[in-house]
Amino acid sequence: MRKRAEANGAQILLFPTGEIQPGMESRRSKASVRGRSDRPGKEDLVAERELELRVRVKKLHPEAVLPHYAHGPQEDAGMDLRSVERVVLTPGVAQGVATGIAIELPEYCEAQVRPRSGLGLKHSITVNFGTIDPGYRGEIRVIMFNLGLADYVVEKGDRIAQLVIAGYKPVRWIEDELSKSRRGAGGFGSSGR
Repeated sequence: MRKRAEANGAQILLFPTGEIQPGMESRRSKASVRGRSDRPGKEDLVAERELELRVRVKKLHPEAVLPHYAHGPQEDAGMDLRSVERVVLTPGVAQGVATGIAIELPEYCEAQVRPRSGLGLKHSITVNFGTIDPGYRGEIRVIMFNLGLADYVVEKGDRIAQLVIAGYKPVRWIEDELSKSRRGAGGFGSSGR
């Protein structure tokens, strides 16, 4: 069941993780199967607006590029973050790389900074998985690591990380005995190789 929350005048739709909502599947793809036009109808545009989360963003640098989906939000969860500076990543040294943007997330939303798989596989470059809290208003800087053997140059405009925005629920701790599970206290390596 979806819930609506008000945050600074914006409506946010919160869905429990993994729950498929009726009508969320693409109406366009259904229309295509039936032999209809792929042109979006009024219902499609209304449905897309209902799923849309509006987030304020501010460019802090004239060459900053807003985060964007490479293939659109129907196919990508993460938006590309780009560098606004040239940086040489030395092996074994963490460096914060500027994106030139700041965001204002709605209450009960977080932004996750994640690595780009292509940089990791091809160049041994990764980023610190970071969380941007809704109260943070500073520049998004990506902490990058060079796990390779040679220097790697990040150029202005390079895609350096992905940004995923997700909702979260406030937690209230209940101090009590824990229920039993099959795993119990089994930790690292408990499921075998």
